[in-house]
Amino acid sequence: MARCSTSILLTLVAAAVSASGADARGRAVHDQPVAAPIAGASPTLAPFQHVRFCLRYPDDCKSNPAEDERIDLTAQTFELLTRVNREVNIAIIPEVKGYGPDLVDGWTIAPGRGDCNDYAVTKRHELLESGLSSRALRLSVVKTASGIGHLVLVVVTTKGDLVMDNLSEELRPWQSTDYHWLKIQSASDARFWYEVKAPTPGPSVSQPERRVRVANR
Repeated sequence: MARCSTSILLTLVAAAVSASGADARGRAVHDQPVAAPIAGASPTLAPFQHVRFCLRYPDDCKSNPAEDERIDLTAQTFELLTRVNREVNIAIIPEVKGYGPDLVDGWTIAPGRGDCNDYAVTKRHELLESGLSSRALRLSVVKTASGIGHLVLVVVTTKGDLVMDNLSEELRPWQSTDYHWLKIQSASDARFWYEVKAPTPGPSVSQPERRVRVANR
């Protein structure tokens, strides 16, 4: 289970991203580093709280085999992802939740107060409502550099797997984080999870040929 750190409150996200967003919209090209996709290893148990979440929000745990497993990362979709990440980070006030045996706390969509789990499922819900493919929106359990359990949303795109995180105002390639990746939601069935295969060392993502170029369309 993701035991979230709430020590970072992004109170300045709105102003920072709004200013940078205006500049970004004025440019014809967005650059993001490309990383190899997350690879699943063997099947693993879903987080217990995700099982409870699916009982409470069954529509958010459906998978459509006709949908694509990747989202085309255009300037428009990049703006959508950035906006949802920003707005949800601002809307939910960080709060530590207990997840004790009384089962009072659970993962909740759009609460007034919540932890990393609530941020992640809310972002996924908002993007599903926007029409993005459920198969490309995958929750993932990680550990932070300080060893704290954490939940993020991974968006699988044609330009690499991007991380939407309540601890960051920016979308980042998954390999550019300092997280230890533990398990990820299945693309084929949102109720199932896989262990994350350790990434294979490769060329630096800073090399020019591994840059994402997303042109306005």
